[in-house]
Amino acid sequence: MNHSNENKDWLFEITPKNKFFSLNFREIWQYRDLLFLFVKRDVITVYKQTVLGPLWYLIQPLFTSVTFTIIFNNVAGINTGKIPPFLFNLAGISVWNYFTACLNGTSDTFKANASIFGKVYFPRIITPLSIVVSNLIKFGIQFLIFIIFYIFFLFNGADLSINPIVVFFPVLVILMGILGLGLGMIISSMVTKYRDLSYLIGFGIQLLMYLSAVMYPMALIKEKLPSFGWMVEYNPLAYIIETSRYMLLNTGEISALGLICTFLVTIALFFIGLLIFNKAEKSFIDTV
Repeated sequence: MNHSNENKDWLFEITPKNKFFSLNFREIWQYRDLLFLFVKRDVITVYKQTVLGPLWYLIQPLFTSVTFTIIFNNVAGINTGKIPPFLFNLAGISVWNYFTACLNGTSDTFKANASIFGKVYFPRIITPLSIVVSNLIKFGIQFLIFIIFYIFFLFNGADLSINPIVVFFPVLVILMGILGLGLGMIISSMVTKYRDLSYLIGFGIQLLMYLSAVMYPMALIKEKLPSFGWMVEYNPLAYIIETSRYMLLNTGEISALGLICTFLVTIALFFIGLLIFNKAEKSFIDTV
C-alpha cells in the first residue's frame, strides 16, 4: 500500500498549544476573512432588528453629553474654561465609549461564543480582535459627530483651536482599544469560572468612568479633592482622555510621565490578558 500521500504538506496544521504564551500572527492572518466576517456581523446585525438601527451610535453619545452638561456643568458648576461644556463632554465621552465597547464586548467572549468554539476550530483571539476592530468603526461614526459639533461651535464664535500634536490622536485611540482588549480578555477568562463577576462589570465601568476624568478636567479633582486625586492620577484611562481633549480642544494638560506609565500599563495588561486567555481557552468548554 502506497503511503506517499501521508507525507504531503498540508495547507493548515492544527496542533495543541504547548506554549503558555501564544500569539500566532501568521495564523491570525490566515483567518483574516473570518475576522472581517465577525466585524461585519458586529457592525450590521447588532442593530438590524431595532427601530432606529445605526442611529443608536449617534444618539447615545449625544444624549449622554447633554445629560452631563446639565448635571455636572449647569448644576454642579464644573468650569470648562473657554470650551463649550457640551463639546468638552462629547470629546471625553466619544473616547470613553470606545474603551467601554471594547471592554464589554471582549469580556463576554467565551460565554457568548461557546456554541461556535465547541464546534469549529479557529484562533480564539480572532473573536475579541473583531470586537475591537468593529468598535473602531463605531467610534469613527461617533467621532464624526464630534467634528460636526466642533465646526458648529467654531462658526458660532467659540474660541476653539486644535493642538498640533493631534496627529498622534490615532495612537491614543489604539492604546484605548488595546487596554479594553487586555482587560476584557482577563475578565472573560475569569467569568468562565466565576459567573457572578459578569454582574459587577456594569457597576465597575460606571465607577471607573467617574475616576477617569470623563466629565471634568484632571486639574479640578486635584484642586477640589486632593485627598482623592491620587485615584485619578494613577488611572491610565484618565491620561488618555485628558490628552485626547488636549489634542482636540487645546485645553487641559499633558503629562509625559503619565503617558509613559499609561503605555507600559496598557502593554502589561494586554500580555497578562493574553496569557490568561490562552490558558482559559484550553478548558473553558468544560466550565461554560
